[in-house]
Amino acid sequence: MRPSIPYCNIGDDVKNTLALVLAGGRGTRLKELTQWRVKPAVPFGGKFRIIDFVLSNCVNSDIRKIGILTQYKSQSLIRHVMRGWELLRSELDEFIECVPAQKRMSENWYTGTADAVYENIDLIRFYSPEYVMILAGDHIYKMDYRHMLAFHKGSKADLTVGCIDVPLEEASRFGVMRVNEQYRITGFHEKPDQPVPMPGRENRALASMGIYIFNTSFLLERLLEDAKNEESSHDFGKDIIPSVIDSNRIYAFPFIDFDTHHPFYWRDVGTVDSYWEASMELIGVSPELNLYDMDWPIRTSPHYYPSAKFVFNDDGRRGLAVDSIVSEGCIVSGAEVQHSLLSTNVRIEEYSLVKNSVILPNVIIGQQCRIVNAIIDKECVIPEGTVIGEDPKEDRRRFDVSDGGIVLVEPEMLGQNIHQIE
Repeated sequence: MRPSIPYCNIGDDVKNTLALVLAGGRGTRLKELTQWRVKPAVPFGGKFRIIDFVLSNCVNSDIRKIGILTQYKSQSLIRHVMRGWELLRSELDEFIECVPAQKRMSENWYTGTADAVYENIDLIRFYSPEYVMILAGDHIYKMDYRHMLAFHKGSKADLTVGCIDVPLEEASRFGVMRVNEQYRITGFHEKPDQPVPMPGRENRALASMGIYIFNTSFLLERLLEDAKNEESSHDFGKDIIPSVIDSNRIYAFPFIDFDTHHPFYWRDVGTVDSYWEASMELIGVSPELNLYDMDWPIRTSPHYYPSAKFVFNDDGRRGLAVDSIVSEGCIVSGAEVQHSLLSTNVRIEEYSLVKNSVILPNVIIGQQCRIVNAIIDKECVIPEGTVIGEDPKEDRRRFDVSDGGIVLVEPEMLGQNIHQIE
């Protein structure tokens, strides 16, 4: 069904919108990929970080007041933003700022998504926007937030929740909602054990994308009220949204193509398997997520590596890559790469094979290695003759193997203690 409430012309409303990106989550389901970095800082797509997608959405949507709320192991995220996202003009009151957790309102670190915003309530009051957009910093998608803002204004909503329909068997990982024909929310349950299917679509459920637009005055009232509730977990999905559905105008904005009724591309790369699958999708001939769309560019911190290079053309020692993404700075030296993604500054030595794998930046793969169905984390040096992904028993002894059989390798597993002081 399509929302029956007309969109409004938002004019300069984007200039009166403050975006707060929640980027402090631990991302434990990604296992060793988030052992030393926060989830939004995990590399993705060859040259990007996960957070680049939400920041690009903001900038491309002309939302230029952006605060990134950090907490857990945020140094690499902060460094990435400082180096790559100093593109706005402060004299025009534009900014992208990393905001560290500071215990302004209490002695606790952030206890939930709502608490993270409450602890930074002074930031909202200082800029005094008309609207506050709350965004998750750990999802992969392209979205023009102006459409959602126009829907929010046209609905005369107090709060609008971005939503997408997902398979029913996956819905328990999300906030699941019920809506009427105008997409006004009539029920909301965070991560339910038995998700409610959509009317007429028994195998799909309507799930929250973790995107919220609040009228500022309404948000401040709810945050102050929630902070006083000692029984609250101080979370938007668990506490605030369910508590205001009956008393306020709470709407859902469907992230779909209204012509085809097909959901737009959106991925929660929260597990090793989903991260690998989303990376493999990029390699396809016409992937749903088009990274080559110059009308909606994905920005990132610039790298000054030379172009990728393939060397040697002898039988059995030919540098080549097929059905693959190869980023700048890579050298494939007499090795073969099949259906894989090589991030920046990867080197693969002679007689090696990399297949169905994601190789993160600054990895060196030695001679005569075979890497299959794997994710190799940053800075790994794979010794000569190493075989990964062919013997499950041996892989589990040395590395981490996901439920889907993807082998995750990080430096410490190889005895390369680059993060620790011995």
